[in-house]
Amino acid sequence: MTRVRTGLERVAAGERRIGGARAGLITNPTGVLPDLTPSAPALLAAGVPVTALFGPEHGLRGTVQAGGGEADAADPDTGLPVFDTYGRSGAALDEVVASSGVDVLVFDINDVGTRFYTYLWTMYDLLASAGRLGLRFVVLDRPNPIGGVRVEGPLLDPGFAGFLGRLPVPIRHGLTAGEMALLAGRRLGVEPEVVPMEGWRREWYFDRTGLPWVMPSANMPTLDTALVYPGTGLLEGTNVSEGRGTTRPFELIGAPFVDGRFARELAALGLPGVRFRGAWFTPTAGKYAGTPVRGVQVHVTDREAFRPVLTGVSVLHVLRTLYPEDFACGPFLDSLWGSDSLRRALEAGEDPRGLCGSTGWSGPPEPLYR
Repeated sequence: MTRVRTGLERVAAGERRIGGARAGLITNPTGVLPDLTPSAPALLAAGVPVTALFGPEHGLRGTVQAGGGEADAADPDTGLPVFDTYGRSGAALDEVVASSGVDVLVFDINDVGTRFYTYLWTMYDLLASAGRLGLRFVVLDRPNPIGGVRVEGPLLDPGFAGFLGRLPVPIRHGLTAGEMALLAGRRLGVEPEVVPMEGWRREWYFDRTGLPWVMPSANMPTLDTALVYPGTGLLEGTNVSEGRGTTRPFELIGAPFVDGRFARELAALGLPGVRFRGAWFTPTAGKYAGTPVRGVQVHVTDREAFRPVLTGVSVLHVLRTLYPEDFACGPFLDSLWGSDSLRRALEAGEDPRGLCGSTGWSGPPEPLYR
């Protein structure tokens, strides 16, 4: 197998230089070399003058569940100050970056390829901050783990832009962090620098890259999770458990009001590349923690045929059809979907699967990989 070489590896090997007097590194546990050396010591060993670290959602060390970051502190391994960026943007984020004293920001985090995952929007906000503060911004590129060919889901309605999406891209967007940075730079009037990977092909899933999988967050344990997440992640906007607090988050779906009809109706749809197994589970955290619930496990049988967004919307449709008195969704679903069209269709009892047509997305204006 030909192994992909990440942007971090190229800088650590001395092939590309970052320069600057004081570098601020934006990273988390996914920022590693193939031998699992973290990016901060790897860059320091390569002579990059890293003087500050910045953590995204879940924190620099990845210890925090969704919706939080780790407090500012000192990194016990490098002694460098750590700044929490989660929940900050605009002037508040500028203040954090300015207080760090850096003159270049370096981004090294592996994303999961879904618009409503927040790491690329942390990158977007820090790129905007770098533009306002006159700092350079460098992206050490990494693979999109679910590939760069297939896209799915609607483009974000600008009226629903926020930390789950800043740019009008599909839910499954097919971009790498470097490509998203270039797209963001056009919007912001800033020119990021990208250290591209070597050897990555757009059709590759992460397990083809030869790189080690490191959990991007606590509820993203495997590539299987990342593959279903663009669809089953929509369950977070409902009163149905998306499997948080289990060993198969986003693959297990259930609620106390679900019965055996749910698995049978999903199987009858004949959705491409996926099967549904009736399942019981008891979440240890999140919705229905400590309560046995009934539902399904999602089993992807053919990656190439599987359409995660269509699958997720179909799950919502079946839930609304079978359990109209119990199933509920709220405004958070709008943020995930990128508009209120899905929620309105569900609340009206309409079939929302027609919303899963063409994305209208032509791909990155400056693709870095073919």
